[in-house]
Amino acid sequence: MPLTPIPAEAFTRIAVGIDRPEDVVVSRDGRVFASDHQCAVAEIFADGSFKRMGPRGGAPNGINMDPQGRILIANFGIYDREEGPLQRFDPATGKHETLLAEVQGKRLTSANYPVMDRDGNIWCANSTHAETWPQALDGRTDGFIFVLRPDGSSSIVAEGLKFPNGMALSADHRTLYCAQTSGADVMAFDIQSGGQLGPGRRYGPQLGALQEAGAPPADPHSLGYTDGVGMDAEGNLWVCLPAADKVVAITPRLEVVTVIHDLGGEMVNHPTNVTWGGPDLKDLYIGSIRAGYVLKGRSPVAGLPLIHQS
Repeated sequence: MPLTPIPAEAFTRIAVGIDRPEDVVVSRDGRVFASDHQCAVAEIFADGSFKRMGPRGGAPNGINMDPQGRILIANFGIYDREEGPLQRFDPATGKHETLLAEVQGKRLTSANYPVMDRDGNIWCANSTHAETWPQALDGRTDGFIFVLRPDGSSSIVAEGLKFPNGMALSADHRTLYCAQTSGADVMAFDIQSGGQLGPGRRYGPQLGALQEAGAPPADPHSLGYTDGVGMDAEGNLWVCLPAADKVVAITPRLEVVTVIHDLGGEMVNHPTNVTWGGPDLKDLYIGSIRAGYVLKGRSPVAGLPLIHQS
């Protein structure tokens, strides 16, 4: 099925009043959760209202879910100049815990997005060790990807990255995709046995311009700073471009298709992550670091089921 563009007006605002809803995750039974700066996670109900759950602390950012229904939280603590660990929250019990605060002697300051594969490995990015996160958009290569394995061991598995951000798995769980925000691109890594990664390679083209230091401000709609990514059931990798108020998709042929573009930014305002849910996995949710709401619409293509939705 073709990737038919979705007009901005086709979306509905839900969870109005939520704070920094960077990401959304939908459980197997249809419960919808979003990150929220005021708590561990917020549950969004069918009528669009929401309830905050768990303690406040840091900046919950990318979220995902394990097969037991527990929510994995990448805490982008650098947003508040705090630590940025990988955490987990159980909506059933209210238990909130830190899974990992440092890896190989490096403290986590900006955990960004977690994804779990079918072997139980949790892959996550640490975007930067800059003092403040905007400083890291200068193209520095201090970001890395780390893994937390089922046996409790952890390690850094990819280094020298330009603000690694959102991540997604291929359908066969043999490839990990990671957006490089200040590279305006996406990297792909082969997943190896034992929770390791092969060398990274660029997946598709650079997705837009980067603002040059000292240059006049670029047209925001031309900017390619990449954020969250998501894989659909037909192998298209959706990529959020928040500065451009745009979502594109990289097809299996490495062509780039614009799926959503709000020229006014009035509805689709700094989109940061895409998530699919609903019985047919065509309910599309979009998070944002700037809008005080989550967007809900319908996708022309179903999302690829995540490990907790399979």
